[in-house]
Amino acid sequence: MKLPFLVSVPHAGLQIPREVQDICILSPEDIYADSDGGAAEIYFDLEKHVESFISSDVARAIVDLNRAVDDFRKDGVIKTHTCYDVPVYRKFPSPEMIQRLLASFYHPYHQQLESLADKEKIRVGIDCHTMAAVGPPVGPDAGKERPLVCLSNADGTCPDEWLYQLARSFEKVFPDEKVNINSPFKGGYIVRNHSAEMPWLQIELSRTERISDSDKKTAVWEALSAWSNNVLT
Repeated sequence: MKLPFLVSVPHAGLQIPREVQDICILSPEDIYADSDGGAAEIYFDLEKHVESFISSDVARAIVDLNRAVDDFRKDGVIKTHTCYDVPVYRKFPSPEMIQRLLASFYHPYHQQLESLADKEKIRVGIDCHTMAAVGPPVGPDAGKERPLVCLSNADGTCPDEWLYQLARSFEKVFPDEKVNINSPFKGGYIVRNHSAEMPWLQIELSRTERISDSDKKTAVWEALSAWSNNVLT
């Protein structure tokens, strides 16, 4: 029996779309550093265990699927710089190119999230991320060490008690690690925007190398399974 989740993994991609390959000046290392490193290894196994699963190949540094469509800040939907303040482009894309990127990657992702919310067996959306072990320059906690787990609901995208129950599930599988709620992240655009359709929450796992991605993958499955059995059945 599959868990009643719609799992979203928006920042695992590393591809530079051909439309901007001639103007993008990021190295492969820059692309990876700005992505959710380890997200594929940790979360993609969930696809066979949940009702619906969605991800994207596009690099976060090129199209950030977890931003509002009109967010054109430095670290917005189409970025000028990575989260480590590395310039993305030799020449910033034209307005026409921006619309092509949004049409190719951004709009289809969010349209799919909307359509999947109508599936009868899905009870909650879970937006899954990894985070730098230490806050990057553009983070809300620049230079500070982060907890292993951050769970968030933007103060209302799902019941608070769900977060507390899920935190307890993670504390059981990571008894020596810190599990935070709504700190350093309170929930991004995906959970905020799509909570009008159904409840959403966000999971961030630290990219600390103290714990392997394989162990993180196992822990996520165990925590989510226990949480689903305790809260959603």
